[in-house]
Amino acid sequence: MTDWFKVGKIVNTHGVRGEIRVISSTDFAEERYAIGTELMIKHEGSKEEILVVVRHHRKHKNFDLLQFENYHSINEVERFKGATLYVSEEQLEELEEGEFYYHEIIGCKVITESGEELGKIKEIIETGANDVWVIQRTGAGKDILIPYIEDVVKEIDIEEKVIHIHVMEGLID
Repeated sequence: MTDWFKVGKIVNTHGVRGEIRVISSTDFAEERYAIGTELMIKHEGSKEEILVVVRHHRKHKNFDLLQFENYHSINEVERFKGATLYVSEEQLEELEEGEFYYHEIIGCKVITESGEELGKIKEIIETGANDVWVIQRTGAGKDILIPYIEDVVKEIDIEEKVIHIHVMEGLID
C-alpha cells in the first residue's frame, strides 16, 4: 500500500479552462506539480480518491495554478474546491542532511531545554523568511508559534519524533 503525503489545498478554481488554485504546503512545488506528475485529490472525510495527472503548472501571486489532463473546464474542476492534494511516497526524493519533509516534522513532540514538553507540531506556516511551526499545547491553552531558526530549534530527531528547542524570552508567554 502506497503512502500519500499532503502537498497542498485546493482553494478555488481559476478562470474557465479548468485551472485550480492551490495553497501549497511543500517546499518543492516545481517538482510536485511538474507536467506528468500523478497527484491524488481527496476531500476530508470522504473515501473517494481521485487520481489526476498534471497537464500544466504556473505560479500566480501566492498560489500555484494547476490544470489536469482530461479536465478542460471550470465545471469539471469545481467539485475539487476544498480538497487536499497528495503526492505518493515513491515521488519523494532523498533530502540533504538537516532537511526534512513537512510530514516528518508534523506530529513531533516539542521539548524545552529544561525538559518541559510543550506539545506537538500540528502545522507549518511558510512566511518567506523562515518557516513558523505551530505547536498544539499539551493540555489546554493557545497554540505556540516558534520560528524554525538555529537560535530556537536545537535538535530534531525524526526517528523518535522529538524536537528540542531553546525558549527565547517572550517566545511562549
